Amino acid sequence: MRTSSTTTRNTPKNMSKSEEGIDAITLLTEDHENVKALFEKYEGLGDRAHASKKKLATEICTELTKHATAEEEIFYPAVRAAGKDKEDMVDEAVVEHASAKDLIAQIMEMEATEDLFDAKVKVLSELIEHHVEEEENEMFKKARDAKLDLEMLGQQIAERKAQITM
Repeated sequence: MRTSSTTTRNTPKNMSKSEEGIDAITLLTEDHENVKALFEKYEGLGDRAHASKKKLATEICTELTKHATAEEEIFYPAVRAAGKDKEDMVDEAVVEHASAKDLIAQIMEMEATEDLFDAKVKVLSELIEHHVEEEENEMFKKARDAKLDLEMLGQQIAERKAQITM
């Protein structure tokens, strides 16, 4: 954990000590890895594990919603402000989020026993996998190169995610 010797930080009670002082890219990457693991766990469930599937799908959708909200409100505007050459990349990410949000809403309204539930979770997984690849391989590099204050953004993202309840 990195802390500043000249400032005292107030850590929201919903934010873990590990999120305090973490840079935005590290925090967002950890979110990506967490959701990937949840999708893999979902895929390992049997055809009749309806209650477990619904619970896990809800957890996936909740985590993705918190992540996307924080990115859209905090990280993407900072990347966009870092230069006109980043606008198309941010616009594409916002459109991908819109597609994910649509699937999330459908999944949240469904029961795991319904037709297409598994298919929608699978398509969401594939959409997120593609989105993560672009963020980690393109956007995050450009954000680092732009010399954004990633630690400040990380603090804001962690605080915002802690505020979101579903």
